[in-house]
Amino acid sequence: MIRNANPRKLTLVLLILLTGILACTTLLAGQTMRDDPPATTAPKAADPAFSARANETLQRSRKLIDKFFEQMSNVVCNEDVAQSIVGKNGKPMYREESVFEYQMQANARSGSLKLVESRDARKEAFRDPSKTLLITNGFASMLLVLHQDFESSFVFTPVSEEALDGRTLVKIRFKPVPGASSPAAIQLRSRNYPLPLTGDVWLDRDSGAVVKLMSRLDSGLDDLGLHDLRSEIHYSIVEFHDPEESYWMPSSAVIDVQTPKQHWRNVHRFTDYRRFRATIQVQFGEGKP
Repeated sequence: MIRNANPRKLTLVLLILLTGILACTTLLAGQTMRDDPPATTAPKAADPAFSARANETLQRSRKLIDKFFEQMSNVVCNEDVAQSIVGKNGKPMYREESVFEYQMQANARSGSLKLVESRDARKEAFRDPSKTLLITNGFASMLLVLHQDFESSFVFTPVSEEALDGRTLVKIRFKPVPGASSPAAIQLRSRNYPLPLTGDVWLDRDSGAVVKLMSRLDSGLDDLGLHDLRSEIHYSIVEFHDPEESYWMPSSAVIDVQTPKQHWRNVHRFTDYRRFRATIQVQFGEGKP
């Protein structure tokens, strides 16, 4: 969702409205969006065998989405955020950096998935009150484009198989169904406008895990003051011990937003994942029999 919190802040929150309802160090130096990764393209979507493999991978991925949010609720991590104002040459002309302890909680007890993020500041950025910056959060919910509740909101088309780091990835394109619900919205003057998102998702063929997700506006919303919105989210395996477990967690996210007069780029980097542990202390007093 995007909303104007005050004259100096523009807030971007990607989340679900109808149900109540993110890798490399060089990212902080100003990563730009890429239309396609440097990977090896294999069969075309017209190949029936490839289409069948891709659809099977997509179905495996759908079954993992609820598990992802459950696992995400069990961990905390460090989040480095670089907020930039981008010049006409496409390079940052002003930047502020902050560090947070990040956690996301998911709750489906009411029958609908509700996501709540929390950030505790570890390093506050120097704030120039004369600069208008973009505040981005809620983009972890972008995985909901694959959730079964939104299966009818998008058309999914297998594109290719690509090799990356010894894994075979299935690239699938998604386009919005006109008039259907969306996992993202813009809020202006207390009114919510669904965002028509299109993009590509790269899935690990064996497990169905999401490795990368890129999205953008299917059409501009200049009448609402939003010319373009793009996001690129990477995921990687995080190993935990005692007990031994492996989670696919967000490693980085780049959010790029343009209005007719301004261009922002925020880069989020997630590191030092650890299990969230609650400590309960029980004291027994001396009681009489």
